[in-house]
Amino acid sequence: MVGNQPGVLRPLRFFLSTFPTLQVPENNIAMNDNPNERSGHLFEGVEGAYPRALLRATGFEEDDFHKPLIAVANSWNEWVPGHLHLRTLAEWVKQGVREAGGKPVEFNTIAPCDGIAHGPGMHYSLPSRDIIAASVELMVQAHQADGVVMISACDKSTPGMMLAAARLNLPTVLLTGGIMAPATFQGREVILSDVKEGMGKVRSGEYTAEEFAELERCACPGAGACSFMGTANTMACIVESAGLSLPDCATLPALDPARAELCRQTGRAAVRLVRQRIAFLQLFTTAAMEDALRVFMSLGGSTNAVLHLLAIARAAGYRLSLDDFNRLSLQTPLIGRFRPAASQTVLDLHQAGGVSAVLKILAPLLHVDRLTVSGDTIAERISTAQVLRSDVLHPLENPLAVEGGIAVLRGSLAPKGAVVKQSAVSPAMFQHRGPARVCENEEEVRLLLHGKKVKPGDVLVIRNEGPRGGPGMRELSIPAAILIGMGLGDSVAMITDGRFSGATRGPCIGHVAPEAYDGGPIALVRDGDIISLDIPRRTLELHVPSAELAQRRSMWQRRAPAVTTGFLAHYSRTVGTSDEGALLD
Repeated sequence: MVGNQPGVLRPLRFFLSTFPTLQVPENNIAMNDNPNERSGHLFEGVEGAYPRALLRATGFEEDDFHKPLIAVANSWNEWVPGHLHLRTLAEWVKQGVREAGGKPVEFNTIAPCDGIAHGPGMHYSLPSRDIIAASVELMVQAHQADGVVMISACDKSTPGMMLAAARLNLPTVLLTGGIMAPATFQGREVILSDVKEGMGKVRSGEYTAEEFAELERCACPGAGACSFMGTANTMACIVESAGLSLPDCATLPALDPARAELCRQTGRAAVRLVRQRIAFLQLFTTAAMEDALRVFMSLGGSTNAVLHLLAIARAAGYRLSLDDFNRLSLQTPLIGRFRPAASQTVLDLHQAGGVSAVLKILAPLLHVDRLTVSGDTIAERISTAQVLRSDVLHPLENPLAVEGGIAVLRGSLAPKGAVVKQSAVSPAMFQHRGPARVCENEEEVRLLLHGKKVKPGDVLVIRNEGPRGGPGMRELSIPAAILIGMGLGDSVAMITDGRFSGATRGPCIGHVAPEAYDGGPIALVRDGDIISLDIPRRTLELHVPSAELAQRRSMWQRRAPAVTTGFLAHYSRTVGTSDEGALLD
């Protein structure tokens, strides 16, 4: 494999050459010595009396109108465990802002949970990312904040806020909420992903109904992001590795007492960035993005991060494609593997030294001279870092695998690409060939699995779940977990134009593009067609003669929109393709 070739550990300088020359968009702060230039314009003169009068009703005092105005965008809600504690974190952040001489003003945005939004609700999850981004952008611009602290946790809140940060290009510090503590079940450590796979185990008879009910009751013991390497923790690690949050922010447990000082330091950092006139895109450069991609690959992060990074790069004005993910994966070894692909959790990652330890290991591959929100460089940040558990984080010279966690496949079934978390696939399924079992949506594949009608060797094809056709590109993590729980993870592949969770393991290939709704080849597959996948060769092929495919295409008609009213109808009409990040156009 390419990863075995000499020179694999040298930095990929050619990767940066694939981007255009970095041109940071104009900073939204006027270049003078006034740290509250934006908000000051709003408050000055006779016309400023109107907003000043309104803000006095919220508690503003006279000198507050002359301080840097720091927006605290918070995804707190009491519906989602990952966000349940964020109101407390925001209070500490605001304390830090005040200590540094700023004026904090908090507002909220939405944050659905992918773990709750299953079935019909999952249509709304990915679209929420763009609403989160828009709501933060609109609020900050409408009230002309000078800087921003963005507090997020699970699923779409962190990438949504990163999208907003790229568009606003203001001094910005991100604060991710930390991880949920694992629980104990039958004498072993369990987390939420064990409940998903337990669904298959109870159906196969491995668990009794009573055991499964006990697992359900104990799996989530409190606030925080579920401690597998899902989207929430993947994005938190990406944020910290890019230098956009403070050290330890990604992996420090949600309820750890050290969170208080971390939050206060975050507030102080936001004010300092305003005074130093350092905007988001001066930190989130192409070098920072490359380093974040390497950390993502090295830890076997969630495939959802591919969608989000493509979208964030576009919002920042950078060029990034699926081919870049393959290029970096081939050149970045896997140094850590976490639930559900292994027994270790993100708490183990924290105990091993967290993202700082990961950056220290990967330092030969990174741009360590770049600046971070804490005011130091990556080199300075990792100078005191230590790898505290060699069983969790492996050295570059002896990695878990010579390639990173993500592979992008192409071929006659996915001419514009498909994504698989190869670090979570059994080597027995790196190559697979079998007959298609076609399902028109997630509900159909659930029925197949529940009816035990799936046979070893099958290739489950679930279509009409793409960004436009779903609409909303549903996450098929429950069917994938049931497949594993039924013991079929080493014999059955699952392929979809939808997406999968970071809590997914096994040969689950998502993001197939073009999607069925756009007439991609996945729309033409029929039961019994032979499909082959070869992860090392990065191929995904539909073995049907071209003449037969042409005949099928001549008969194909786009199906009627699944939704004709409300936001999802608008989303279906305007969302981009998955190979470009499924970003609203």
